[in-house]
Amino acid sequence: MGPWRCLLLLPLLAPALHAQQQLMEYVERRLSLLEERISQWHDQSSRYSTELRDFKNQVLGMLEAAEKEREAMRSEVESTAVRVDRLEREVDYLETQNPAPPCVEVDEMLMEKQVATAKQRKNEKYTKLTDCSDTIASVRAMKILKRFGSTSGLWTKDAAGNSEKIYVFDGTANDTVYVFPRMREFTLFSATRKAARIKLPYPWVGTGHLVYDGHLYYIRQQGSFQVIKFNLANKTVVDSSVFPAEEQIPVFGLSPFTYIEVAADEEGLWAIYATKEDEKNICLAKLDPTSLDIEQMWDTPCPRENAEGAFVVCGALHVVYNTRLPSRSRVQCVFDVSGTLAPEDASLVYFPKRYGSHSSMKYSPLERQIYAWDDGYQIIYRMEMKKKLEV
Repeated sequence: MGPWRCLLLLPLLAPALHAQQQLMEYVERRLSLLEERISQWHDQSSRYSTELRDFKNQVLGMLEAAEKEREAMRSEVESTAVRVDRLEREVDYLETQNPAPPCVEVDEMLMEKQVATAKQRKNEKYTKLTDCSDTIASVRAMKILKRFGSTSGLWTKDAAGNSEKIYVFDGTANDTVYVFPRMREFTLFSATRKAARIKLPYPWVGTGHLVYDGHLYYIRQQGSFQVIKFNLANKTVVDSSVFPAEEQIPVFGLSPFTYIEVAADEEGLWAIYATKEDEKNICLAKLDPTSLDIEQMWDTPCPRENAEGAFVVCGALHVVYNTRLPSRSRVQCVFDVSGTLAPEDASLVYFPKRYGSHSSMKYSPLERQIYAWDDGYQIIYRMEMKKKLEV
């Protein structure tokens, strides 16, 4: 192609070259902006990485401090637990210490007077103090709490108070009573370490004891039988009384370790016992809870043979029978001191068959249930009640 033809093409190629140059400039500007943004992203990423590393180091420091504080707290808790355990042992030790037992003198003339007064009123009809007219219809429910201690024993609550404490007499002869603060502690803990201990000034015998209105009424044997009234608040003997019955024998044929059963109902305190004078049947007496005087006595038609326990409900003695070969326990004899319930009209109440025979049965007039001890098992019987006139 000749030079003159190139000169002719230059005007035609000039716009294309200009457009190409503008495109290159645009691409370079875009690349410059992209490089600038990449540089900014790199700077920000580096800054964020530095901040993240600093935050990580800060968190690690805080975790190390928290771990040290946790170790210090655990050490302090363990130290506190050791101190609490030591304090519990010291409290247990203090609770077992009592002042020297007071000297209980027996006033022979006063005892003879009590016996004479009681015998004058023997077998008289009882004038009720309350309007309670209920009798047991049936056992509504049974709950086995646990197995604790010996085959024979007693557990109960205060029959006249609102205290939640559980009192446990393990065995048939001892001088120490276990006290659990609530039913929950008694149910959950099998060891006696969680229980307070009350060391009595005189040893108790049998399973006929009672907690009533902040006092423990328990049986002591020193030749003759005594009812000891013990204040649970200040751990002292308030009063005592020789039981005015001659030649006592075990009150229940199947529980030879119990000579006096102290019971409580809506009317107050009662004593269930037996004497050689009428050794075939059980006797009943009304007690004054303040002075321990016997206000009145009755010879009941309820036999001792095959009897394993008894309790009083609304002024009516209920005697529970079994056989030497364990069978279903049953209330088979009822004696109402007010005469409003004839024995033949009383319901025959059966207790569910369990392991053996009951060594103790404590009626709670506030809860309308019985705390029973059956071959080492602690059982609650909830009673279904109805009016005597409806029997």
